[in-house]
Amino acid sequence: MQVLPIASGKGGVGKSLFAANVAIALAQAGKKVILADLDLGASNLHLILGTGSIKDGIGTFLCNSKIKFQDIIFDTEYKNLQFIPGDGEIPGMANLTTEQKTKLIRKLYLLEADYLILDLGAGSSFNTVDFFLSSSMGIIVTSPSLTATLNAYLFLKNVVFRLMSTSFKKDSWAGKYFEGLIQEGKSFQKVYIPKLIEKIKSEDPESYTTFMKSMDIFKPMLIMNMLEDPKDSQKAVKIRRSCKEYIGVDLEHLGVMYFDHLQEIALNSRLPITIYKPGSILSQAIYRIADKIIEKGEELNAPLDISTLNNSYQTAEMEAEIDYGSKAEAMENLLHSGTLTEGDLIETIRSQQYEINTLKKENYFLKAQFLKASGS
Repeated sequence: MQVLPIASGKGGVGKSLFAANVAIALAQAGKKVILADLDLGASNLHLILGTGSIKDGIGTFLCNSKIKFQDIIFDTEYKNLQFIPGDGEIPGMANLTTEQKTKLIRKLYLLEADYLILDLGAGSSFNTVDFFLSSSMGIIVTSPSLTATLNAYLFLKNVVFRLMSTSFKKDSWAGKYFEGLIQEGKSFQKVYIPKLIEKIKSEDPESYTTFMKSMDIFKPMLIMNMLEDPKDSQKAVKIRRSCKEYIGVDLEHLGVMYFDHLQEIALNSRLPITIYKPGSILSQAIYRIADKIIEKGEELNAPLDISTLNNSYQTAEMEAEIDYGSKAEAMENLLHSGTLTEGDLIETIRSQQYEINTLKKENYFLKAQFLKASGS
């Protein structure tokens, strides 16, 4: 069983929408898929799937010893796809104890399926990071906005810190040194990880070796969602560069998805976009990513070489160009057919221009804050 945890540095980037739809795409390809809602503080995956309210879920399983794990695995109306709801209404579910987390991971890993997809909560809580690290092949979804790309990077940085804390024994030199950095608080996030790793290598070779073994099998993948323009895909290259330089992690690019207003209509209709409009550009992008996941097969556990990683970014940029062309062609067809009036087109452009201006203001504000913080 391939376990695919799906995370995001911040909310609103389409993580859960992608998780639900890629699960359906894999199921339609004949794979047995189990989709689990691990966004335990705000479980809403059932709404995206269109299953309606479900009485029992992960929360009730963890809080009620009479409920068996098998009782919270539900068949969906989609062939080959089962669903495990989260229970966001039970207080405290976002803050699982270590025992609850261990119990849940153990139960999930005993399931039988081709793919287990874990839709994680947004942000970098310990539980989210630990679920992300329960597999070596986590997927992080982000969008081109500055805050989203920054939070994607920070999420991965926190994942590396978590790998360190679990790799170093408490009584080792590295363990004590790392704990000291944590207690310093503010300066901890400013730690330059490559320099820290070199220091540990020279002072505590055993801890260094243990940590590097964990890093060697950690192969996260990136999805850039909500694109408006092919140039947006280049933001992925910047994230990759920052991750390589500052935290020693290289990212594979799994694919791009354009923003699509049809998604809102599908959501309001309680239908996944791949069911509502399987021929839409967004749905086709999801199917394309599902195909890549299937093609990987056993390669998920094989080491990636640099040429494979480089090719993944070149492919994503090419896909962004192709999808943009298809999007423009679809818009032109709607105009010619009379389905979309010139007024509708003008209104769409105005709406997009407003969003662009909002992002520009956000960008200027964050730059000013950064310069102020750095004392420039």
